Amino acid sequence: MGKYDPLKTFLLAAGAEEVPMTFAEIESVIGASLPQSQRFPAWWSNNPWNNVMTEVWLDAGYRTERVDIAGRRVVFRRVSDTEATPPSDRNSPRRGRHPAWGAMRGTVRIAPGVDLTEPLHEPWGGEEW
Repeated sequence: MGKYDPLKTFLLAAGAEEVPMTFAEIESVIGASLPQSQRFPAWWSNNPWNNVMTEVWLDAGYRTERVDIAGRRVVFRRVSDTEATPPSDRNSPRRGRHPAWGAMRGTVRIAPGVDLTEPLHEPWGGEEW
C-alpha cells in the first residue's frame, strides 16, 4: 500500500461530485505531511506524470479544481467518463514517463577516440586530484 492510497479510499468512499478538503485534512487522511512541493500550484495539476498523489486522485475518478495554495484548500471533482484517463494509458508500460521520453534518442554522436571520462582541464593549481 502506497503512502497516498488512503486518499484514494477516502475519495471513493465519499462518492460525491465535489469533495472540498483542506491540506490538513488530506494530511490527516494519509497520516503524513504533504511534501514541500505542495506549495506550488503545479504540484496539484492533473498531469498523470506529475507525482504519485496525482495518480491516486485520478485513479479514484477525481480531478483537482480551485486549488488555493494560500488558503491551503483544494476541491476534488468527479470526472465524467469522457474526461477520465483512457484505460490504455493507465496500463501503458511507459506510464510514469513523460511522452517526450526518448525523443532525442540517436541525435547525439560521440566522435571516435573521444573519452568522455577524461578531464577537460588540468587540475587547478597544478595539483593532482
